[in-house]
Amino acid sequence: MARQRILVIEDDEAIREGVVDALTFAGFDVLEASQGDTGQDMAVRVDCDLLLLDLVLPKVSGLDILRVVRRSRPTLPVIIVTAKGSEAERIEGLKLGADDYVVKPYSVKELLARIEAVLRRSPGRAVQTELITIPDGEIDLARCELRFQGENPGRIELSEREVELLRYLSSQPGRAISRDELLAHVWRIDPKGVATRTIDMHVARLREKLRDKTGEAKVLLTVRGKGYMLANAGKAQS
Repeated sequence: MARQRILVIEDDEAIREGVVDALTFAGFDVLEASQGDTGQDMAVRVDCDLLLLDLVLPKVSGLDILRVVRRSRPTLPVIIVTAKGSEAERIEGLKLGADDYVVKPYSVKELLARIEAVLRRSPGRAVQTELITIPDGEIDLARCELRFQGENPGRIELSEREVELLRYLSSQPGRAISRDELLAHVWRIDPKGVATRTIDMHVARLREKLRDKTGEAKVLLTVRGKGYMLANAGKAQS
């Protein structure tokens, strides 16, 4: 089984090194960042299972990072680290979607217990049934499949990348998403110098599965000069 990976964003070098050592000893793979801007970039691009986020950081604050992460990776578990007495920041962090918080100074045992608890809960959060209704069927993001009813019933499997693409588009209702943004947030690669044809190819294959004719698309729309947008299909979670 692959080891779970945790991204630690903490500017205090002594604290960060202690946390990294403790998490590594506990069996996690650990990535680290010491500044807000670098940490934010890693949080939206790298593959990780949990984000441990200090709120007081140079260049970009932890709360700002949390806002960005919740827009781009809504299911990523996040534990915020706050200073003793900063109740307003803890409340704001929880309102923004943090899963838990720890208060400095904290013990390694407490930190590990909170991380393990959040990770136990996160699979349910990440795989909750997410259904998007489409003409003659529905998209089940949790099960990675399309289900069609009507005259031509059937099921079609979706790749993980296709699910990530649909999940990101559905998290940005009513907004056309550029190819560069999709490369950054779904593929998690730097769009500079990268041909965006890969986006178009994935969209074309996805439209085939959706039975969404390119010239008459009703689900996955092309907005000329701006990018792609998921039509206002009904969405429900259970």
